[in-house]
Amino acid sequence: MKKRTKTYFRIMGMGAVAGMRAAAAPALLSHLLVKSPTGQLNFSPLHYLQVPKVAQGLKIAAGAELLGDKMPFTPNRIEPAQLGARVLSGALAGATLAMANKQSQAVGFLLGGLAAAAATYVFFTVRQKLVQTTGWPDTTIAVLEDTLALAGGYQIAKG
Repeated sequence: MKKRTKTYFRIMGMGAVAGMRAAAAPALLSHLLVKSPTGQLNFSPLHYLQVPKVAQGLKIAAGAELLGDKMPFTPNRIEPAQLGARVLSGALAGATLAMANKQSQAVGFLLGGLAAAAATYVFFTVRQKLVQTTGWPDTTIAVLEDTLALAGGYQIAKG
């Protein structure tokens, strides 16, 4: 598989992760970029993702999101503000992966954002259907989704 094609699949995968958990995609990327920085980001606006304190802050935000998702007062992910955050997160992750892999940052931004938007609706619907058909509590399904987002996202980000 061509490097560009592999990069685009990774971008869409990280966009899907952002659709599940908005803070997870940048947190996972930042965590790995701190461990293995790339010179491609050094003089870009995205260089901050390679800063350890930023990675730590993103991990805290991701953890807070995992907890907040289980609260009954948390708005649905398809509400405009929630959807917007997921799309921006996916776009940021996409642009970062594209730049780190010497691909078009604009294409990465678009692919990541579109994948996040699509995944937001897909996983919202899947979660509702699983709760209805299995009778399991929403929190149980949410924890399964967390696991998929984090484990899958880590593998995608790692490449």
